[in-house]
Amino acid sequence: MWPQLAKFVLKFRSPLLIALLGITVLMGYFTSKVQLSYEFARAIPVDNPKYREYLSFKEKFGDDGNMLVIAIQTDKIFELNNFKSFIELNKDLKKIKGVEEVVSMASAVNLLKNTETQTLYTLPVFNAGVSTQLQLDSSKDVFLNLPFYRTLLYNPQTNAYLIGVRINKQVLNSSGRTAVVDDIGKAANAFTKATKFATHISGLPLIRTMIASKISREMRWFLIGSLGLSTLILLLFFRSVSTTLISLSVVIIGVVWSFGILYLLGYKITLLNALTPPLLVVIGIPNCIYFLNKYHSTYRQTGDKRQSLIDMVSKMGIVTLFCNVTAAIGFAVFAFTKSAVLNEFGAVAGLSIMMIFVISFILLPAVLSYLPQPTSAQTKYLNNKWLTRFLFKLQHWVLNYKALIYAVSLGIVIFSIAGIFKLKSEGFILDDIPKTDKIYTDLKFFEKNFNGVMPLEIVVDTKKRGLLKSSLALVVFRKIDSLSQYIAEQKEMSRPLSIPEALKFARQSFYDGDTSNYLLPGESDFVVMSDYLKSKNDSNNKSSLSKILTTFMDTAKQSTRISINMADVGTKRLPEILNGITVKTNQLFDSSKYIVRLTGASITFLEGSRFIINGLEQSIFWAFLLIALCMLYLFKSIRILFCSLIPNIIPLIVTAGIMGWVGVPLKPSTVLVFSVALGIAIDVTIRFLVNYKQELANNNYNVVITVTQTIQHTGLSILYTSIVLIAGFIIFCFSGFGGTQALGWLTSVTLLVATLTNLLLLPVLLLINQKSKVKKGNA
Repeated sequence: MWPQLAKFVLKFRSPLLIALLGITVLMGYFTSKVQLSYEFARAIPVDNPKYREYLSFKEKFGDDGNMLVIAIQTDKIFELNNFKSFIELNKDLKKIKGVEEVVSMASAVNLLKNTETQTLYTLPVFNAGVSTQLQLDSSKDVFLNLPFYRTLLYNPQTNAYLIGVRINKQVLNSSGRTAVVDDIGKAANAFTKATKFATHISGLPLIRTMIASKISREMRWFLIGSLGLSTLILLLFFRSVSTTLISLSVVIIGVVWSFGILYLLGYKITLLNALTPPLLVVIGIPNCIYFLNKYHSTYRQTGDKRQSLIDMVSKMGIVTLFCNVTAAIGFAVFAFTKSAVLNEFGAVAGLSIMMIFVISFILLPAVLSYLPQPTSAQTKYLNNKWLTRFLFKLQHWVLNYKALIYAVSLGIVIFSIAGIFKLKSEGFILDDIPKTDKIYTDLKFFEKNFNGVMPLEIVVDTKKRGLLKSSLALVVFRKIDSLSQYIAEQKEMSRPLSIPEALKFARQSFYDGDTSNYLLPGESDFVVMSDYLKSKNDSNNKSSLSKILTTFMDTAKQSTRISINMADVGTKRLPEILNGITVKTNQLFDSSKYIVRLTGASITFLEGSRFIINGLEQSIFWAFLLIALCMLYLFKSIRILFCSLIPNIIPLIVTAGIMGWVGVPLKPSTVLVFSVALGIAIDVTIRFLVNYKQELANNNYNVVITVTQTIQHTGLSILYTSIVLIAGFIIFCFSGFGGTQALGWLTSVTLLVATLTNLLLLPVLLLINQKSKVKKGNA
């Protein structure tokens, strides 16, 4: 079959190359339409209960992840010139297109009582046209006398002051988000320049925008870097510009096709699928090396160019196909998970890897047939003295130190298993951002001064329409206030904002602003305050108390929200916090009368991390199973199957052990390594065993001779491709994302160990396997 396919490609080389070029042009057009994703990774399935609760919350109360926060820390903010600059900063922020609302002490209002109209009306605390220090000091005293704003807009212990900037959610989910965030940054920098006060910026809008920008930038540089490194390695190996250009053409076309596939599947570029193009370069170059290595070695033996091309395709076609199939399986198994972000990555990467096989299968023999026959300089690399000496060393160890290889392998496995027991599973929202990055340091500033910025929402459903506007509402508010007090005591969480806090503000105002009256109104208070709390049509009172209250109540007056900002505590601590809140809510709220739900971006992050980790664990299982079936089909032997899997299981155990000993936690970005590395590392095994199987019959089934020849013949190309793969993955170590860095060095370690196990342990297993068969036959 494969010789016929080789002859077919050579016979119809011109039409095939034209078709390849046409498809590439079409894919290039689709590539120009690919967009960058500006949404958080959709890790949770749309039918997940937690995700549906989150959507229900947003439908009732709006988006919880569109608030960007700015903070300064100084004890000189209330100096006249500094405060004027602070007011100007607020004005500049309001002017930015896409900004819906700016909240800070500059826009703080006080509630005042009007006994004639029996209303509570709002009055700005600070006059925008403040002109004297005396005026400012007077307004400052009023502001500091309002507990409602304490710890929300300022921290009196640390002199930190906060500005909340609400951004339009449509803008946040579009490319216009970058301009909005940049303009906010410019306004903050202008304030810093005027006052010399450092500004700190954080919040989900900023984090999402910065991550999207980093993805775009890194994808470009990694693609350029992987192509540049591959070019250098190919030139060093082959010493031929034409050979290098052919190999680069294969991977460049593969990259274009991958973007086209991304567009055709309706996906956008995310942190995960942005890795596909540079990964294709890393995976595609070894395809070219194996094909070219076979072509050159055969030509040097026969001197027949056409027959060498036919042998190249017929001998390496099946090998390369199964290598690409197993590599594709390592990625495609992610498509079986319920996580959308993994599903997309698996589908695009899996299809792209198979496409690069088709491209190399057509392009290499077709183009090589047009080129002159290989020169001695182009095949000189086959006599690499250093690598040949190294392979003879390996061969010597395999034949003479079997017991030592077994013992060392066993010792490494035991040491690694001990490390696995030290593995921890924990993830953070900013897990993959370097600790020195301003995004990370600013987040920690907010956690220190305001207990964090990550949104957590609690929805209390009373199960009765209109109950929150009835006389029974006070019972609900007391329970919410008790829950809020419990939450405020948690060091990782800010003081909750809810209707009871607004009612406390109203009570303080009703009793002439005395801070001792900042308490939840009792039944007697509600009687005397009832008229003041009612909504009245007053065109001069646009920011009425009723408007503040309705922000935290749904239109049916049945459900109310408790809004909390919290620290990025990680997936280990977060369940403990949520469990404590759940226990408290169960104590306060009778489940027959109330439904209490915890939701928000913090909850969806936790649930998403669980789904990704569980999905990756499943993907490793499916990868092992599918790859094992491929090996069984290819070699038709259970013994060979076990011989092939053991050298590839050990590298995974070693990598997991290193993670445990070094302290790298199991999280979505690091669990990814195992199935990816397995899919790529098994390539070495397939190439070794196929060559072993092809040579075995020629050597009259003499296993010792066949093993030594296989090490010499296949070992060279295995070392070359391993160098390319390891070097290609090391590029990811220069990423600004911790997860991508981990993918780089952990996969490189796995591939290095896999190369050694396949060139040392696999031959030993084949020799032992043959001895056991001989003994069994003699018996």
